[in-house]
Amino acid sequence: MKERIVRAVAGAFVLLSITLAYRIHIYWLGLAAFVGLNLLQSSFSRFCPLEKILEKAGVQDSDQKSC
Repeated sequence: MKERIVRAVAGAFVLLSITLAYRIHIYWLGLAAFVGLNLLQSSFSRFCPLEKILEKAGVQDSDQKSC
């Protein structure tokens, strides 16, 4: 479940960033870059801050694979 939440939040932040960049200011694309860099670093280090937050919130890992 945590993996699905992390993917959903990352996707939502990227879409929000693109929308804000289009409507308000191009610098909002920095948010999308930050999300992308965080996803990239977590693929190497296996550390994701959102997963730690979800663990503390009591969200359990699911036994089913999402892909």
